[in-house]
Amino acid sequence: MIAILKNRHVRDTSFQAGFVGALIILIVALVVTGKSNLEAQGLTSGFDFLERSTGWRISFSLIDYTTSSPYWLALVVGLLNSVFLGAISLSFATFIGVAVGVMRTSGNGMAELIGTTFVEIFRNVPLILQLLFWYSLLLSLPSPRDAEPILGAFAFTGRGIYIPGLNITGLSFFLIVLALVAGASVSLWLSTADRFKAASVAVRRKWKFYAWIVTAIVVIATIWWGRLPETAFFSIPEHRGLNYREGIRVSPELFACIIAISIYGAAYIAEIIRSGFNAIPAGQGEAGHALGLSRWQIFTRIRLPLAIRIVMPTLINQYVWLFKATTIGIAISFTDFFMVVSTAINQSGQTLELIAILMGGFLVINYSIAWVLNRVNDAIKLKGTQLRI
Repeated sequence: MIAILKNRHVRDTSFQAGFVGALIILIVALVVTGKSNLEAQGLTSGFDFLERSTGWRISFSLIDYTTSSPYWLALVVGLLNSVFLGAISLSFATFIGVAVGVMRTSGNGMAELIGTTFVEIFRNVPLILQLLFWYSLLLSLPSPRDAEPILGAFAFTGRGIYIPGLNITGLSFFLIVLALVAGASVSLWLSTADRFKAASVAVRRKWKFYAWIVTAIVVIATIWWGRLPETAFFSIPEHRGLNYREGIRVSPELFACIIAISIYGAAYIAEIIRSGFNAIPAGQGEAGHALGLSRWQIFTRIRLPLAIRIVMPTLINQYVWLFKATTIGIAISFTDFFMVVSTAINQSGQTLELIAILMGGFLVINYSIAWVLNRVNDAIKLKGTQLRI
């Protein structure tokens, strides 16, 4: 026995097993104590409440929802709203951030000044303050009765932004956004992954063409499947009486969240992209000039792919953080996942169960984002122990 205890491996294993066992005992004790306290207060635990009717309405929903819908459907609505907001905001943040990052490394004095001003302003003002500013600005727009349409198709009012659109369900629009994001991701993967380097440029272009064909087919099928019955296929907002009819109404809450998260995230992404461009040796661009490439070809074929390789790990962390920032919508009553859970807690009293659902939902979404982008990073990163660029 003494010889066994003197074995370092045995001691380390025993200590680890003891620590894990004590942790399990502590968790079980907390669960039992919490359950007994809830029972003492007349509160029941479990997930049976998910089948009960909510009795409250949700202002924005991508799927059909009524006050008689069960709690589980309300949670699905909130989850879809958060994913919808995150997908749009992260896309705009990436586009704006890359543009500002390019401006800051362009060598043009005016462009660099504009990019620097953008970053310094929006990066240093708290996100919640930016959200309240944009929300107040949107609410101060004219009423629908007084708002004049722009180009005969767009109307900016205090009740929302009215834009032309297809008469399809919200779920169909959400699926279309996901299909477009997936198509762009596959195209980027085919362009930059090392496993496709052996293929010729013509072959890779053909693969990307097929990928976009599949994406287009999915989008068209989704539009056809989600078309609202007995309505025109395409509608433009029209001023009727005291309000606008037809078209798509983007609520002030959703629009304010999109603007705030997109601009705030773009300020950070711009700095990440700028650091990636600055990390590329000048010899790479000089080699492109020596080969007779234009400035645009050097940017798209040399600088941008190398910068993406360098900054991808940092971008993954930024995307995960930005998605968690979608919870700020509760400050202006946007019905995202966090707000739906908060309302459900107040209505049902099932605090522990709903908090567990909230944590589990964000854990699954953020882990999925990180997993997908890490697979992209593994496909495009330079292999070896040194960064050979």
